[in-house]
Amino acid sequence: MVRATFLPYALPDIDETDLDGVREALESGWITTGPKVRQFEAAFAAAVGARYTIAVNSCTAAMHLSLEAVGVQRGDEVITTPYTFAATAEVVRYFDARPIFVDIEPHSFNLDPALIEQAVTERTRAILPVHVAGLPADLERIFSVARRHGLPVIDDAAHAFPARSQGQMIGSSGDLTCFSFYATKPIATGEGGMICTNNDRWAERCQVMSLHGISHDAWKRYSAEGSWYYEIVAPGYKYNLTDIAAAMGLAQLAKTERMWQRRAQIAARYTEAFGGVAELQVPHNRADCQHAWHLYMLRLNLARLRISRAQFIEEMKRRNIGCSVHFIPLHLHPYYRETYGYQPEDFPVSYREYQREVSLPIYSKMRDEDVQDVIDAVLEIVALNQR
Repeated sequence: MVRATFLPYALPDIDETDLDGVREALESGWITTGPKVRQFEAAFAAAVGARYTIAVNSCTAAMHLSLEAVGVQRGDEVITTPYTFAATAEVVRYFDARPIFVDIEPHSFNLDPALIEQAVTERTRAILPVHVAGLPADLERIFSVARRHGLPVIDDAAHAFPARSQGQMIGSSGDLTCFSFYATKPIATGEGGMICTNNDRWAERCQVMSLHGISHDAWKRYSAEGSWYYEIVAPGYKYNLTDIAAAMGLAQLAKTERMWQRRAQIAARYTEAFGGVAELQVPHNRADCQHAWHLYMLRLNLARLRISRAQFIEEMKRRNIGCSVHFIPLHLHPYYRETYGYQPEDFPVSYREYQREVSLPIYSKMRDEDVQDVIDAVLEIVALNQR
């Protein structure tokens, strides 16, 4: 089968509510950080159950500010995973600190808690797990190690809204949690991010450092109740979110349940269709979690197929269906390979699982016919290429 039109790998769910919100922000005259940002922060805090939220312009910025808030400095180490996007480790390098990679669990793509303890040294300053695809990492075990060594945990939750672990929303507890509102994420503002924390000191530090180190609420100096006077308390960054993006975030947040329910439905259809196919391995899920289903990470049993992963993706493209790969492990990239001398087999689980992973389209704007087209294409390619 070949679709008449191309099915993109990902599309944001934009409707009139998003357009109305952005239009309202533009017409208000507040197009940079202003009242919409504060409304978005409050709404997100209520949705997640966090005491403090700080809106920023990316999850990368959120993680950078979080590491700065907990005191990461030159020569320190931060334990994280190689199975992630560039941002997770590069924010550690911003401090001239070193990301210490720990391999993943073979079933989940998430950081393996059993390997963290042996990676802790006297230079370790934080643990930075990633909730890959929207499946929460094993936070109970991660926090157990962290508390034993007095280390803060900073969650890379770029994929993980509105995920839950043991009934609690990701971001509601713990130390610092960083979300992404990039164009393909479960909530999309084009670019954007959010820090969630229940710690007064860290929240204040992240807030101040997100806008040039200027004292809190300096944006009000342009409003009727504001003052022209402000103070710079530290050399900060230009990481603030705009009211235009926040207006879109508010509209997206209001649609969270509908969008998540649709992604969960699509995931269930895929799993039902592929679960009994020997050439395929469906994503792992846990009964004590609510998976955000940002990604549907299918794995190919290459020993039972006559084609490679790259050829499989090309066959999907030939049928007018877009796919992707998540992720090329960081230790395989030239910078980390050359800087730290990594070999592919240094993190064998990450290397092995990467070679057979394919991400299928999963987004709330997909129609039932689109989902069926993906299922039919995958099954057809498998049937034609069995060993």
